[in-house]
Amino acid sequence: MYQKVRIADIAEVKGGKRMPANAFLVATPTSHPYIRGRDIRNGKIAMDEPMYVRKEDFETIRRYTVNRGDVCITIVGNIGDVGITPSDLHGASLTENAVKLVNLREDIDAPFLAYALLAPEAQSQMKLSAAGAAQPKLGIYKVNEIQVALPPLPIQQRIAGILSAYDELIENSQRRIRILEAMARALYREWFVHFRFPGHDQPAGQPVGTAEGCPEGVSAMDGANQNHPRVASSLGEIPQGWEVKRLDEVCRSIQDGDWIETKDQGGQDYRLLQISNVGVGEFIETGNFRYVTQETFDRLRCNEIVSGDLLVARMPTPIGRGWLATKMPWRMITAVDVAIIRAEPTVIHPLFLVQAWNETSNLQRIAAQASGTTRLRITRRELAAMEFVIPPVSVQQQFAEIAQPQSAMIEALRQQIQNLRRTRDLLLPRLLSGQVDVEAA
Repeated sequence: MYQKVRIADIAEVKGGKRMPANAFLVATPTSHPYIRGRDIRNGKIAMDEPMYVRKEDFETIRRYTVNRGDVCITIVGNIGDVGITPSDLHGASLTENAVKLVNLREDIDAPFLAYALLAPEAQSQMKLSAAGAAQPKLGIYKVNEIQVALPPLPIQQRIAGILSAYDELIENSQRRIRILEAMARALYREWFVHFRFPGHDQPAGQPVGTAEGCPEGVSAMDGANQNHPRVASSLGEIPQGWEVKRLDEVCRSIQDGDWIETKDQGGQDYRLLQISNVGVGEFIETGNFRYVTQETFDRLRCNEIVSGDLLVARMPTPIGRGWLATKMPWRMITAVDVAIIRAEPTVIHPLFLVQAWNETSNLQRIAAQASGTTRLRITRRELAAMEFVIPPVSVQQQFAEIAQPQSAMIEALRQQIQNLRRTRDLLLPRLLSGQVDVEAA
C-alpha cells in the first residue's frame, strides 16, 4: 500500500469565477474560451460545443483562468468529474462550478493525480463531503481534505502511462465516431437542405443514377430541377410532394422527463439520465449516474427510454440538442431536463428525424423559442409545435439505408469505448493500491 496524502499537502486549490451580471457566453469564437462543468469529464477537458467569453466581459474574470496541465474538478452538479487542461485551452476561463489544482509539489505527476482523483476511493470522499446541503457542493476547504495514494514519482508516471494508453484508444474511437457523424450530417444537408436527393433532376421514369453525364448510382449535383418543382411553404421553398408538418403530427408521443428528487433516488433498477451525463453525439459513462428504484418508477409513472427514442435537451446547455437512443444496455429514465420524443415510423424515420432535429437552422429556432426568468428552457408545447420539412417516406428510407451502417458502426465504437473505460476503471484502484506491480514496467 502506498502512503496517502491530503490534496492540501501537495497542491493549491483555487476556484473558478461566475460570469458577471449582464454578461453572457457566446458560441462565436473569441480569444477567451470558457470551461463549463459539462466540459470536464473522464479525466479530460473536452469542449465539444465550445462557448466563449466576450472581450468586454473578460476583464472582470481574467484572474480566473487555467494553465496547461492544471487538474480541474467539478464541485457542483456532477461532483468529482476530473480533467487535465490541454495545451489548446491554456488561458481559458474556468466556471465557478469547478476548481483547479495548481502549484503541484515537485514529486507529483499531474496526469497521475487526475487518475487518482477518478479512483473509487477519492470519488467516494468527494461525494460524501459534498452531501448534506440542499444543493450538494464541494467547497475548496473540502477539496483540500481529500486524500489520495501517493507512490514515488517514477511509479506515478508508469501508472499514468498505463492508464493513458486506454484513454488514447478511447480517443481514437471517439474521433472515428465524430467522422461518421459528420458524414451523416453532410449527406442529410445534401439531400434535405440543398434538395439534391437521388433522382432530383432526372426525367420522369428514368432510373436513379442514369441521367446523362451522371455515373451509375450517383445523382447529379447540378442542373434544372424540372421534375421536382419547388413550391412555397412556411419554411421556404420545398420540392413538390414534400410537406411541412409539426412535430406532434409525425410522432407518437412527446414526453417530459421525470422530476426526481433526492428522496426518490437509490437502488440500481433504473439509471437517471441527465444532460450532464451526455455529450455531443454519445452517452458518456461518467460514473456519476444517479439511480431510482422500481418502486419510485412505478409511483411516479416514469417514462422508460427505448431504442429509437429521440432525447432532447430542454435546458442549457446545449438547449435543444438531440440524441438518438439505440441499443440500451441498461434500463433508463430521463430527468426533467431531457424530453423523450417517440417517432411514428410510418411517417418519419428515426435516423432522418435525429439529423433534421440537429440541423443548425432547427437548433437556432429552438433556441429562439426558449424562455425562462432564471434559466432558459423549452417546453413540451413548444417542442410539439416545431415544424419540419418532411420528404416522402421512400426518400427517408433511402437515406436510412445509407445511414444505418454508419449508425451501427457508431454503436459498435460506443460499446468499445464503454469496454475500454470499464477495463481502465477496474485497473485503476489495483494500480493505486499496489496490487498490480509496475516496478519493472
